Amino acid sequence: MSHPFFKNHGPFKFSEIINSLNISIDNSSNENEIYDIKDLVSSTKNDITFFHSKKYKDVAKKTKASFCLTTDVLKTELPDNCLALVVKNVLVSTSKITSIFYPESINDNFDETAISINDTHFKDTVDFGKNVLIGSNVSIGNNCKIGHNTIIEKNVVIGDDCCIGSNNVIRNTVVKNNVKILDNCTIGKHGFGFFPIKDKNLRYPHIGIVLIEDNCEIGCGTTIDRGSMSNTIIGKNTYLDNQIHIAHNVKIGENSIIAGQVGIAGSSIVGNNVKIGGQAGISGHLKIGNNVEIGGGSGVIRDIPDNTKVMGYPAKNIREFLRDNK
Repeated sequence: MSHPFFKNHGPFKFSEIINSLNISIDNSSNENEIYDIKDLVSSTKNDITFFHSKKYKDVAKKTKASFCLTTDVLKTELPDNCLALVVKNVLVSTSKITSIFYPESINDNFDETAISINDTHFKDTVDFGKNVLIGSNVSIGNNCKIGHNTIIEKNVVIGDDCCIGSNNVIRNTVVKNNVKILDNCTIGKHGFGFFPIKDKNLRYPHIGIVLIEDNCEIGCGTTIDRGSMSNTIIGKNTYLDNQIHIAHNVKIGENSIIAGQVGIAGSSIVGNNVKIGGQAGISGHLKIGNNVEIGGGSGVIRDIPDNTKVMGYPAKNIREFLRDNK
């Protein structure tokens, strides 16, 4: 994927990357340039990627990256075109390299570029309330409304016929057409990614965005984190209830309905036409199929195939749940 809102400071020489990781490698004399860091799927020649779990071995076999941060156990799963860089901690090393390419992505301080909408050209094209602020690199389409005390921070694209409620903070986000974002939402901030190292925590850079497709509704008090390496995506015609948390890299398909206080952990993929009851939790790095129904209060800790109804903790087929809880 491309990272439209963060500047890539590459390319860097292979030797520079090796030195930053403090590792030795037989190919250290290689003076090829590395242009970007990407995930296994989107990487191309002269990119560096990372491979930290056997769960992704099928994807790793097909990566087009020239270099890969990985472990001694997993390196044999990589194709011949990809040079394995064996490190002690793949995710920590990935964080370090991402910080080199995208240093501005680490922190999410308040947007100093934001100014009153009255001082921008949007004052003539947007219907807005009081105390609305607009940051740099913002685009707003036709027939849009923005409520009181909302801050559209830097790096936001809003399509046509959108309604943004009051007390929202949005950055690093693309909102397509006819989207409703109700009050008190935070969208596009970095996710909960860090690694404890001795007496401090190493913050993981988040260089992805949030993409909200056409005809969605985002309920009050909802938080949607931007992606770390890929994008966080809300598919077309998907409705989120109030007080929902969507973590980084989550991808939700089309025509899905998610009730209040649901939490979806990072990098999980939710299919099309999915219904999730209130206060359900979905663990990270899972795949929820199409046409799945998840009962309220359930705890999902493993993949769920298409056309399945589950309930309980750990979530199981609803027939089993009802049988076991007579």
